[in-house]
Amino acid sequence: MADSARSLLLEQVRGYHDAEAPGPQKFVPGETPILSSGAVLDADDRVALVTAALDLRIASGRIAAKFESSFARTLKRRKALLTNSGSSANLLAISALCAPQLGDARLRPGDEVITVAAGFPTTVNPILQHGLVPVFVDIELGTYNTTAERVEAAFSPRTRAIMIAHTLGNPFPVAEIAELAERHGCYLIEDNCDAVGSTYQGRLTGTFGQFSTVSFYPAHHLTMGEGGCLLTSDLKLERLARSLRDWGRDCWCEPGEDDRCLRRFDFSLGTLPPGYDHKYVFSQLGYNLKSTDLQAALGQSQLAKLPGFIEARKQNWRQLREGLDGMPGLLLPEPTPGSDPSWFGFVITVRPDAGFTAGEVIAHLEANAIRTRRLFAGNLTRHPAYLDRPRRISGSLANSDIVTERTFWIGVYPGITPEMIEFVIGTLKEFVATH
Repeated sequence: MADSARSLLLEQVRGYHDAEAPGPQKFVPGETPILSSGAVLDADDRVALVTAALDLRIASGRIAAKFESSFARTLKRRKALLTNSGSSANLLAISALCAPQLGDARLRPGDEVITVAAGFPTTVNPILQHGLVPVFVDIELGTYNTTAERVEAAFSPRTRAIMIAHTLGNPFPVAEIAELAERHGCYLIEDNCDAVGSTYQGRLTGTFGQFSTVSFYPAHHLTMGEGGCLLTSDLKLERLARSLRDWGRDCWCEPGEDDRCLRRFDFSLGTLPPGYDHKYVFSQLGYNLKSTDLQAALGQSQLAKLPGFIEARKQNWRQLREGLDGMPGLLLPEPTPGSDPSWFGFVITVRPDAGFTAGEVIAHLEANAIRTRRLFAGNLTRHPAYLDRPRRISGSLANSDIVTERTFWIGVYPGITPEMIEFVIGTLKEFVATH
């Protein structure tokens, strides 16, 4: 009886979606918003969420574990840990590398971590939050990534790690930088939040470093509403990160499991009495950064559509690049040599001799309902939060300053149609022709 009622309800949910969910709407140029990013959700996603809700999967459990396994296979890593955000995944990565259990290999306060100035705050914040020193390097215009040469020039005797994001889906030269990290005995963390499905030298981004991170915020390639993931193929680091994510527990049994390890009352740790319940022994200063089964159910549904999402992003980027090629006054983006990006956005820099400013272009696009975004923080070192923080700057940050003044990006996400892309191209051409 329950099974038939459940099946009937899920059929009704699918019918509701088909009848009530907003379908394709007529595009009205200049009125219909062309978003910079957004989630693309269908009937399968709605059914997945309702199915998890019917089972009252309100915490992290079997659906989260299933998604972790599926996602790890998709991204060619041994382990994946779901988190409540991509920012939390970055925090976990740094926290795990600072764990006392790593002994002399741990990161310690005062150690340096090389990163880029033209990035997102939560790639850098965990470095500062652990008493480490960010070493800021500049980027290249066009790819908006740093280079192996800049990273190598930034090394000092205190450098212990590198943490860099693949900008808007465009890979940084990660093979060369991974080789630098290995040669110098440093850790590499890839912030892969914008680049799921990108490859460098034929290899998926997120597979070069000790850790990689992903975001499932609605702007990203896959969404859970909120959520993120930390991935690694190092089992020791995975266990440290899992403990940190789960309150700092020493126990490796899942929440809700009792004595799966058959050793729950066998331990004598710290100064606790012998046999103290291992489920309540804490070996690290941890957090609660888990996601829920409801989120994971949506993620599992979205994962099936990832190849189509990636191809749509690539096609939208190609259409923009071809349509705007040769446009005077605008520096258009280029993929990093040797890469095949799964694009997050289409980035444009206004040239110094353009005769117009980035602000003027942005205002024109926004007036025509074409949504724009700046390239994250521009030069992070210029923001109030970072002015009085420990840091070292390697070389010039001239290009990061140019990004701050003259760079923005527009959307390529799968919800944007070819008709919309043509309107964006025409709107930019019209602006440039009249200036």
